[in-house]
Amino acid sequence: MLDWFRRLKPAPPDLPEDLWRAARERVRLLDDRSPDALGRLRSVTARFLAERRIIGVQGLELDDVQRAVIAAQAALPIANLPFEWLGHWHDVVVYPGEFRVRRTHQDSDTQVVTEWDDDLAGEAWEHGPIILSWADIARDLEEPFDGFNVVIHEIAHKIDMAGGASDGMPPIRDREARRRWRVVMQAAFDELNRLLDDDQETPIDPYAAEAPDEFFATVSEYYFSAPDVLAAALPEVHAEFARFYRGGA
Repeated sequence: MLDWFRRLKPAPPDLPEDLWRAARERVRLLDDRSPDALGRLRSVTARFLAERRIIGVQGLELDDVQRAVIAAQAALPIANLPFEWLGHWHDVVVYPGEFRVRRTHQDSDTQVVTEWDDDLAGEAWEHGPIILSWADIARDLEEPFDGFNVVIHEIAHKIDMAGGASDGMPPIRDREARRRWRVVMQAAFDELNRLLDDDQETPIDPYAAEAPDEFFATVSEYYFSAPDVLAAALPEVHAEFARFYRGGA
């Protein structure tokens, strides 16, 4: 009976060797990974491609290698975490370059509604797709170790949302680990804002000081693409991110 159920269970998705090799050659963030880590990343990349549509818009035509390159970068943050933390969404929408989004805000005191346009390289909708700029993805591939990676940034937002809200608190199960995370992140976030208020240079991209969710996503970029910079600038933050992304939180 057990063998019969095993035969009914679908085989996990696979990634052809030539496609995986092409992705590895372009995604330098995969360099120097152990064979076990690469095997895990390959499996997660294959699953991402199987369960998410990666579609170009505004005339952008993506080939299989470009899709694999996007999926391989998306696999990095989720590789040691439950894949289900990405949430229930289906599409990665890729524009040729930056895209414009109309924003609105209603002041709670005056009820005045303000509208403005944002030009974005990426965005993650809470109950919808991830939207990316191919021009920015290509730039990240050319300069892979500079602390910037739009794919990782938006996947980090999705992981953050798995904790119940986009608030910089990912779904860490252990109570003490959650408490420690809040203390460490709040202190670092407050210090970044203090430096900006005093017109001083920040040790990482000042965009991290925008909001707790942007702190989490921006630091995630550093953790995977410039870990030495993060460890030198914010050692306690780096230690917490290492514990979390290695699946230990």
